[in-house]
Amino acid sequence: MNRHNGHYEDSHFEVPRSPGKFSRREFVVVSLAAGFALSVMPVSAQTITTDSNGLVAGEVKIPVQGGEIPAYRAMPATGGPFPTILVVHEIFGVHEHIKDICRRLAKRGYFAVAPSLYAREGDVAGKTDIKEIIPIVRKVPESQVAADLDATVAWAKRTSKADTSKLGVTGFCWGGRQVWLYAAHNPNLKAGVAWYGPLQFPKSENAPVNPVDEVKRMNAPVLGLYGGADEGIPAAQVDAMRGAIKAAGKSSEIVVYPDTPHAFNADYRPSYRPEQAQDGWERMLAWFKKNGVA
Repeated sequence: MNRHNGHYEDSHFEVPRSPGKFSRREFVVVSLAAGFALSVMPVSAQTITTDSNGLVAGEVKIPVQGGEIPAYRAMPATGGPFPTILVVHEIFGVHEHIKDICRRLAKRGYFAVAPSLYAREGDVAGKTDIKEIIPIVRKVPESQVAADLDATVAWAKRTSKADTSKLGVTGFCWGGRQVWLYAAHNPNLKAGVAWYGPLQFPKSENAPVNPVDEVKRMNAPVLGLYGGADEGIPAAQVDAMRGAIKAAGKSSEIVVYPDTPHAFNADYRPSYRPEQAQDGWERMLAWFKKNGVA
């Protein structure tokens, strides 16, 4: 992973490689960090802050195999049950930007929840050096990620405020990759939106497949949002994914914004591109509505 012009290009991190059965891991994070991840400081002046007026928003605990993980949940204060969106965090974990994404979705009438998917492995939000984050991410089996997202859906349904028959998922960078994979995992998913999610990694025990390998198994259409100037996700990989989608006869789509860097929706970082971010946000909402997550 590299840092360019004062911000991290988190698509460059290496694939998880450490083996192990996730059911036996100890939980080392008991709550979410306040504010932003320390490794992304200083925060940009362009940072968007969404208030919680008219919402119920805050930290919750999700029972998962072997314990519980913290998550951030936001939903309208009245009414329900609401269509449900899983928000899958970027490499920096569930910090203020991801919480704000949940509040933005709640303002649009969604039950939005972002589980902390590194909770067993370590506290990435409290790390100041990216070199301390990479070993934590490497330890996370992608099968564990899918299982924890399933557990989050089950928890949401039990609250009686989430209509999980209208289930969507969105994610950013590392989380964008998980969106593609989760679409092949959960037969009940209605739609996904992957923001600049890496498409091809060297395979390992913790990451045995890539999204391009899973296209035929995808249960739900995914909208991929990518930057044409993303140094970590080559155009050839995006083209290969498009080709696989077409060959499989799937209804997923990919949008590439020319001359746009990685993390263009990350308003707290210099990589933020307001025009592309806004266009992507509106496309995401339309995609969810079109595919039954509304």
